[in-house]
Amino acid sequence: MRSIAVFSGSAHPDLAAEICSHLGVRLSPVRVQRFANDCMEVQLQANCREHDVFIIQPIVPPVQENLVELLLMLDAARGASAARTTVVMPHYAYARSDKKDAPRISIGGRLVADLMVTAGADRVLAMTLHSPQVHGFFSVPVDQLHALRELAGHFRDGDLSNTVVVSPDLGNAKPASAFARLLGVPVAAGAKQRFADDRVAISAIIGDVAGRDIIVLDDEIAKGSTVIELISRLREQGVKSIRIACTHGLFTDKAVERLGELEDVHEIVSTNTVPIPETEHHPKLQVLSVASQFAEAIRRIHNGESVSALFHDS
Repeated sequence: MRSIAVFSGSAHPDLAAEICSHLGVRLSPVRVQRFANDCMEVQLQANCREHDVFIIQPIVPPVQENLVELLLMLDAARGASAARTTVVMPHYAYARSDKKDAPRISIGGRLVADLMVTAGADRVLAMTLHSPQVHGFFSVPVDQLHALRELAGHFRDGDLSNTVVVSPDLGNAKPASAFARLLGVPVAAGAKQRFADDRVAISAIIGDVAGRDIIVLDDEIAKGSTVIELISRLREQGVKSIRIACTHGLFTDKAVERLGELEDVHEIVSTNTVPIPETEHHPKLQVLSVASQFAEAIRRIHNGESVSALFHDS
């Protein structure tokens, strides 16, 4: 793969290194410096001219810092005459800002997508973009991966004869149904209403969960407010055990610790789209790698092959 160049921002260098290891290519160095006036400058320290450039940078906390760093890397690649530049974005924090649900409110998901394209993005490779409309915010091709197979592979090792997959809300019911099909188990969902970023209410569980082993599936867990509310409703239904699975484990405000302290939560499973410091790990937390899937998608994009073919058996 002589004409490929892979760079990583500061957001998740461990994942970038693992992706490059699967690809069998070198992770090219990037220099980031900050001037006295607090402005950042980025230099891509490898040849980009007529190369297929991939920039790996999840938009994770600190979100604004990592976003500006990505925009500067895109500008640098364009200025260095890259043939094509693909943003490899395992997590897109602004995807949650995807609709106008209050007067005079900004739609950050669309605005930031425009900024990336303006800065030089020719293509985007992402994972689980929170809602279907976010895909349409980008005016360049977007390949969206999902981690359902990785998550399902983890749970298949256990006894699933009494298991039900539960989605916290109806908006996540389609991925939850696909996940349940991979496991060969039924699915249920919560009837959720959101009042604020960290305040939700789940009025009912739609589906039979009484006496069952539950796998709660969500796309993203930040503070864990939704999952904790769902667990309260599941307890009222008399469930037997609870395990939690998500793609993007942000786990802010000590969410892992709070979830792990719940006696009926036996396991918390996430992927490594978001870096989780060792200091924030918990004995109940399992982190699965999605590096091989991103590496295969990058290889297919580079070679002009189908990326959607990765999911024909999902």
